[in-house]
Order: sequence, then structure tokens, then C-alpha cells
Amino acid sequence: MKSTKWLPSWFDSKYEDYDLNGTCQMAKKHSQFICSNCGRAQTKWMGKCPDCGEWNSLVEQAITDVTEDLHRPILATTDQPVAAPLDDIRPDSTRRYPTGIGEFDRVLGGGIVPGSAILIGGDPGIGKSTLLLQVGHALAVSGRKTIYISSEESLGQIRLRADRLHLTQPSSADTEKPSGPEKNNRHANPQASGLKPQASSMLASATANLDIIANLVEKERPEVVMIDSIQMVYRPDMSSAPGSATQLRDSAARLIWLAKQLNFSLLLVGHVTKDGAIAGPKILEHLVDCVAYFEGDRYHSHRIIRTIKNRFGSTDELGIFEITDAGLIPVADPSKLFLQEQREPRPGSVILAACEGTRTLLVEVQALCAQSVFGSAKRKATGVDSGRVAMILAVIEKHADCVVGDQDVFVNVVGGVRVQEPAADLAIALAVISAMTNRTLPSGTVVCGELGLGAELRPVHHQRQRISEAARVGFKQFILPQAIAGRDAKPRSPAKQENGIQLLACGSLSDARRALA
Repeated sequence: MKSTKWLPSWFDSKYEDYDLNGTCQMAKKHSQFICSNCGRAQTKWMGKCPDCGEWNSLVEQAITDVTEDLHRPILATTDQPVAAPLDDIRPDSTRRYPTGIGEFDRVLGGGIVPGSAILIGGDPGIGKSTLLLQVGHALAVSGRKTIYISSEESLGQIRLRADRLHLTQPSSADTEKPSGPEKNNRHANPQASGLKPQASSMLASATANLDIIANLVEKERPEVVMIDSIQMVYRPDMSSAPGSATQLRDSAARLIWLAKQLNFSLLLVGHVTKDGAIAGPKILEHLVDCVAYFEGDRYHSHRIIRTIKNRFGSTDELGIFEITDAGLIPVADPSKLFLQEQREPRPGSVILAACEGTRTLLVEVQALCAQSVFGSAKRKATGVDSGRVAMILAVIEKHADCVVGDQDVFVNVVGGVRVQEPAADLAIALAVISAMTNRTLPSGTVVCGELGLGAELRPVHHQRQRISEAARVGFKQFILPQAIAGRDAKPRSPAKQENGIQLLACGSLSDARRALA
């Protein structure tokens, strides 16, 4: 029974009808102004968001305050206690399982945890959908029920990508004998090459409606759900457009809540802004359990995936893939991948032993110095921190008798790799000095070490691991801080042997500079 006769005169159209039974849907309609950058709500419009400082980012949203909880509907699940003793919780209920792709498992910390939410971001065309489809196929082949939901593509487009990656069973039309140039291409048809694809139980759906997705998940009860992408998923009961801060926050929150309630793993693909950050409010990254960035240079064949947040593992791990016509292939030996173009020693080139988590990478650091003709010298760095490079240049000019104030200096890490640790300081300094003096390091030399403001060399972590990797690849000499080779060593200790490689311990940049031939 609905009635409005008893309501006062100030009750106007901004209120909906009131149900006199008590549990009605009385709602007051009003507007909020949502920041498209940080997602914070304001009661009135302002030119500048007071929380994040972004200009012209407040967008008006119509809000209806209803009593019913549409954000977290009641599910027909088994009764569970609200609280339980910590000792009674089974540890195997969150035991991670591998995806079948080693590099992806390495980044996640060993595999996927049931009930976890993983957000994967990256530039357009970097390979996010390809990686997700390969992971979904590997999980489905291993016997885990997987649903791949695309909010941007049709089912036909998903099938085309799966065919290109050889993840589907060929139809009767595909098994016909090829003719022409295709008969010599073993990868044109998996059947022709004897590579019969394994059958999988992966389901596919093309929808962006959140209610349809929730009903599908509740009906199928999968173990893994993949959403590509979360920016296009929308709640039909909200008037805002898909991709807005309100839609993105509420859609992600409901999907993550479903994953926790039904204990399935949720993998979300997120768009990025022009600055490289995941599009949408920052709360999206707080809601998920793991945030992984898929990065790489579009002009190189390798792709790198790293995590900036991981509730179930380390954030220092690095996964490396090589992109081919058949999809993303994990790289077992990344050191040889990044050094495949490295030949004889040349001025301005130094090999660095860098560590990313438990993985050691041997990468080439290059430097170029040229006389400045515009009065103000340029400082450009690719793959390393530009502020760190500026500090190293100041140390070189102060303590290494090299005038770089009138030189344009360019520093680059070959292969599109980004090195963030201070252990790259010595490699950058020696590369710049080598470019300035036109002298090179001896063939087969690797360096690493942190450089202080007094030009002293400081020890770095995982030194034994770096030495072992350099010896495995075939290098002959390793320049390192003396504090690691022995604290009682002289400023420049004689070379020692370890794992078949000579260790040259140096106490300062001047000592390491003497190794330049």
C-alpha cells in the first residue's frame, strides 16, 4: 500500500513514494560530484579537487540513497559463522595453485590463491588479453573450471585470438588439407604439424552487464573468473556511464566480494592512463589483492610483468616473456636475451649484474657524451632514474676528474629493461667515464655497486647470486665493492677466484676506473 496524502507540503518530487508498511523503498534523489581522478565525492562542484588537486575533474552524478543493499546481495550459500577461532581455520583453504605458466607464477609468488583478486594493467596492445587467454587455457586444461568474460569483444573475436594462439580444437573445415604457401607453414594449422591442441573446459562470455556476470558466476560456480576489462563493466541501476569512477568502484567491489564469498579467483584487466597509472580511482588498487603491471617496448620482442602490490608474495619478482606469432612464451634465460646483441667491448658500454627479486639479469648499460651547443647541457636517461644519473654525474665531476658540465649525457639500458636498484650506480659511472675518455673495460667484465656522494663504493645485496649468474653466462671478471670481497681488503685488492670468475674488489670509483683499458 502506498500513500502520500499524509505527507507535508514540503515533500515534493525529489522523494519517491513512501510505503506505509515500513520496509519500503523511500529514497531521496540528490547529486554528488565525483572526481574522475581519485574517486572522492564532493557535495558541490569545484574547479579543483581538494583531495588530489586535479583541475576540472569533478563530474556530476545522480545518487539515490535506497535502504536496500544492492551492492552486496544475499547469496544462497551455506551458513558460515561470522567469526571463527584462528586455529580452527584450515590453512589449505588458501593454498595457491600454479597456472601452468612459470613466469606468471613467479610474479604471483608461486601461483594463484583461491578467492584472491588480481588486477593486471598495461598499455594498449602490450599483450594483456593474450596473457589472460593463455593463463585461462592452461588452468582449464589442468581441470579447473574457468570463465573468460570479455566486456569489449564479441565471442567471435575471442575465438579468433584463441585460434591464433592454437588454444582451440580445429573444426572440420580447419582440418582440410592446406594448399599453396600454407602447406609449408607448420604453424598455420596445428593438425598439419602434429600439434593437437589439448581440450579445455574454459567458458567464454561477451557481456558487460554486472548483473548478468553475477548471475553467470553464481550459476556456473567456476574456480577462476577473468574479466577483460573492468573499465567497461557497468551496473544497470546506475545512471553514470561505464568507466566512470562510480561505476568502476562499485563494479569492482561487487565482483571482489563475490570472489570472496564463492571462493573463486578473480583476474581483472585494467586500462591505464597516459601517465601509465591504472585508470579509475585509486581505491581500485586498494580493493584487489595483487596489482601487476605488464610493460615493455613495442619495438622489442620481450614483455615484462612485475607487481607493485601482492598480499600473498613478494613485490620484487619479475616475469619475462617473448612475444611471438603463437603468443607469449616464457623466457627461461633472460640474461642471454638481453645480451644477444652485445659483441666486442666498445666505449660507453658496461655490463651490469642487476637483481630483481630472486632473479639476476645481465643487462648492458650504455652512455653517450657529446659537446653541448645550446648552452644548457641535456640529461636524458632511459631505463634508470634520471635523478640518480644527475647525482652520479656530480660525483664524477667532483671526484673522477671528468668535466661533464658542458656535455650532453644520454644513458640507456639496452632492451627496454628498467633497473631501479642502486647497484646500477657503478655501471652508469663507468659507462659515462668510458664514453668521455674513449676507453673500454676488458672483454668479459661485469660490474655492480652502489656509489656514495664521496665516490666510495658500497656493498649491495645478493652478491653471490650475481657472481654465480655472471660465471654461468661465461664472463671472466667481476668488479665489485671491496666490502663484499673482504672488509680487511686494501683499497684495491688483488683479483680473487670464485666460481671460475675473477673478483676485483674496489673501494672507490677511482679504483674501479683503473680497470678501463
